[in-house]
Amino acid sequence: MKFTARRPLTNVNVSPTHPLKEFAVLAGGLLAIAVGVYLALGLAVDLVVPRLSMDLEQKLAGAFVGRIAETDEVAETTRSLQALVDRLQEGCAPLPYTIRVHVQQADAVNAAALPGGHMVVFTGLLAEMTSENELAFVLAHELGHFAHRDHLRGLGRALVLMTASTVLLGADNSVNSMIGQGMVLTELSFSRKQETRADEFALDTLFCHYGHVADATSFFSKIPEDGDPGRFGHYFASHPENRRRIGHLQDLARERGYPAGTPLALPEALVPAK
Repeated sequence: MKFTARRPLTNVNVSPTHPLKEFAVLAGGLLAIAVGVYLALGLAVDLVVPRLSMDLEQKLAGAFVGRIAETDEVAETTRSLQALVDRLQEGCAPLPYTIRVHVQQADAVNAAALPGGHMVVFTGLLAEMTSENELAFVLAHELGHFAHRDHLRGLGRALVLMTASTVLLGADNSVNSMIGQGMVLTELSFSRKQETRADEFALDTLFCHYGHVADATSFFSKIPEDGDPGRFGHYFASHPENRRRIGHLQDLARERGYPAGTPLALPEALVPAK
């Protein structure tokens, strides 16, 4: 009898499925699990943040504030900004801690709310200001993020993302490095809802402090349609909705009977050098 070689019908060492298909299924499943875990942890952050103690937040501040370098060139600017923030806080924007202002020399038109009541203001933002009232609104907007603890929510999500990237890619990866730098050098991104609440907080603070809301929308009018989102930080987050933000603030001012008023000149220490 002639022997004819045949392949076995089944082989536990050889999968009947194409290897590329198996890889796609495994990779998709892993990605779905990672996304699910990230969303679950993000929800947990929203639940935990309102219950976070001030003492713990102060401890978290050290990891960020320690990397902020302050120079003599901006000392007078820092003192002037600190005085304005103190005045806004004193009677119109009470918070559980006193805000400390840090001025950083950078072209970014941005400001950052960091844990523990530390506010970073970039010189690029100051260069765009044309009145004390416009600047006060922007500072009060940041105070609104502190009041609603938005900065901790953004920080918590960033830490969750860093943890996920560490599990998937290892501790020393470019994603972690990018996130770590971004948490200090730029403002953490906020949702449109968070930005709207901060805008409303700023409008109320402006009226409380000055008795009117002059230049409350001036800054948002300067953000161009094709602006650089990195340069304008989280103020660009709602783009292209800045016109809607302006309209909302104007409508709110009318509803609450806030007069337009006349803006004040910038303090001399904050006038950009020509």
